[in-house]
Amino acid sequence: MTRIGALEAGGTKMVLAVYDGDGQELERLTIPTEAPEITMPRMIGFFRDHAIDALGVGSFGPLDLDPASPTYGNITSTPKLKWRDYPLLKGLLDGRDIPAAIDTDVNAAVIAEVERGAARGCESAVYITVGTGVGGGVYVGGRTVHGLLHPEVGHMLLRPHPDDPNPRGVCPYHDGCLEGLAAGPAIGARIGGDARGLPDDHPTFRLEAHYLAQMSVNLILTVSPQRIVLGGGVMQRAALLPMVREETLRLLGGYVQSPAVLEHMDEYIVAPALFPVSGLVGSYLIGKRALEERG
Repeated sequence: MTRIGALEAGGTKMVLAVYDGDGQELERLTIPTEAPEITMPRMIGFFRDHAIDALGVGSFGPLDLDPASPTYGNITSTPKLKWRDYPLLKGLLDGRDIPAAIDTDVNAAVIAEVERGAARGCESAVYITVGTGVGGGVYVGGRTVHGLLHPEVGHMLLRPHPDDPNPRGVCPYHDGCLEGLAAGPAIGARIGGDARGLPDDHPTFRLEAHYLAQMSVNLILTVSPQRIVLGGGVMQRAALLPMVREETLRLLGGYVQSPAVLEHMDEYIVAPALFPVSGLVGSYLIGKRALEERG
């Protein structure tokens, strides 16, 4: 039986799994993300014990994703200092010569949603996760987008809303970026506490919808995806998605004359079908592709 290892490497937890060649999950392990000297031996042992034939990884970043680079698969300038410049993919292989590939966690998620979820059948799609941070995976023409870097959608600059009491946001790198204005910590800073107990009509959610709509407009006008998928913990508030759709239409101002936007917005900006395992399933698919390409 073919065994494909999958790792969704997150800032707070690592989710490891083994799948068969048909995509059936055989085993799963979740462990906290601690220092590499603690976390890596447990992950190496898990994949060795299951004798995997290939490995796919979707990880927090930034990452070196150039296969020709000597540091391919390394975590680079992450704020998690103990993981900075860490050779994640090489370390996981631990000397084994098996097909392996790595991408960002959000690119893994968009692969899964395109192949098996809410964006199935689309030639282009964007997956956005809104949680403790904001990340975006971009898929075009059968591949995730890599270029100078991988897309850093969470740090696109936005116009602060005039009613925002904290218009600079909370990002330590940029004033007024998407993550600094719309991630969970930004909401908490705006209201001075935990937003989970607030009613849906609280003004902070109108601000949240406004910022996510600005992002959606920017993506529509630059990437022109066939679908936008909004996931992550913040988006688990069901009332937020319709607000984002409504505000996106308002901000577009009639400029985009596409039925997908004008008549079928509820099918254009959507929730993920595979949440909370989009990234894990995508990591499996990354490993499966690596195995197929090796032949």
